[in-house]
Amino acid sequence: MNTRSMIFTLYGDYIRHYGSEIWIGSLIRLLKEFGHNEQSVRAAISRMSKQGWLMARKEGNKSHYFLTQRGIDRMDEAAKRIFKLNPDQWDGKWRMLIYSIPEDKRNIRDELRKELVWSGFGTISNSCWISPNDLKKEVHSLVEKYEIKPYIHFFLTEYEGPHQNHTLVTECWDIYGLNDRYGQFIADYSQKYVIIKNRISKGEISDAECFVERTKLVHEYRKFLFIDPGLPEELLPEKWLGAHAASLFSDFYKQLAEPASRFFEEVFQEGNELTNKNKEYDVFDHPLLADE
Repeated sequence: MNTRSMIFTLYGDYIRHYGSEIWIGSLIRLLKEFGHNEQSVRAAISRMSKQGWLMARKEGNKSHYFLTQRGIDRMDEAAKRIFKLNPDQWDGKWRMLIYSIPEDKRNIRDELRKELVWSGFGTISNSCWISPNDLKKEVHSLVEKYEIKPYIHFFLTEYEGPHQNHTLVTECWDIYGLNDRYGQFIADYSQKYVIIKNRISKGEISDAECFVERTKLVHEYRKFLFIDPGLPEELLPEKWLGAHAASLFSDFYKQLAEPASRFFEEVFQEGNELTNKNKEYDVFDHPLLADE
């Protein structure tokens, strides 16, 4: 598993609930559980800082890294989508974005495409992207971020044929391939969930092992953020497996949550004992655990 990607997972699933900041030594200790060495962690942190996701703060001879506002916004958006169990209802309208970005701004165009895919847009033709979801806020944020207002047009529209709305879905997204991916996730994790649930009930698994399993679970499931546009139920295939996968993920996550968080807290507090001695963190300030 890529070190940088694992760090994103740890910030999104743990560190953001503990002030969004961690000592580099604690991060190295946590990632050691997955076989990542100190050099790779420091290199990944440096890269993420240069990309604007993190900033550093010195406390004596300790370097602490915290999420920038850009990082916080991305983590919040990702968490909202990862822990969402049911699709939204559709208003029957499509959001269409068309751009014509000059060749001398090609790098911006390439970055914009990545952002649009992340947000859930699909391409219907060159430079024309559509989504059934209300992504006006995300579009305005991208226009401002990349300073591309002169090159963008954004529409709220309805599809008048000659085909059905489902035809647009299959043309813009590999929805059946995505369904197969969800099926594979279910096959991979259903049995594993039963085995680990049984081990937890018998006290046969350590907090550290639960931390590793929970992090791997989130790390694997978050990959769907890059391929699942989050379509409303009305536009999904009849035998859609995304809901089953979300339910399995939620149940498995809850089983691992408390022991995994205990291990994280132990490492986190050891590394930040002096800095954070007067701070309190709510480990259960979490979308899946709020009602428990």
